[in-house]
Amino acid sequence: KNMQLKDFKKFIKKEDKRLRKKFPKEKEDKRILARMVKITEEVGELADEVLGYGLMQRREKNYKYKKEELLEEFADVVITIFLLAEVMKVDVGRALEKKIKKINKRYGK
Repeated sequence: KNMQLKDFKKFIKKEDKRLRKKFPKEKEDKRILARMVKITEEVGELADEVLGYGLMQRREKNYKYKKEELLEEFADVVITIFLLAEVMKVDVGRALEKKIKKINKRYGK
């Protein structure tokens, strides 16, 4: 069964609270920057997995592609993006809806 967006949003709120508890002295601007840097880190890890998937990873890295790791890296990127949105008070569902309408309008749909 696939996770529903409402359940995912509940998880994000829970994880945001955990992170705030773990780093209680972090100011909001630092929290935003830290989460943005974390996204960059996770995208880099996803890039490694994508390179491995396409058998484009350098031999000296001695890399072995594993589908489960690719799935986890995709999830890490999505989670960290939603965590940044949470701290910045961005409603991702609303943002996606608006963007999808704009894209569909571009193609006349």
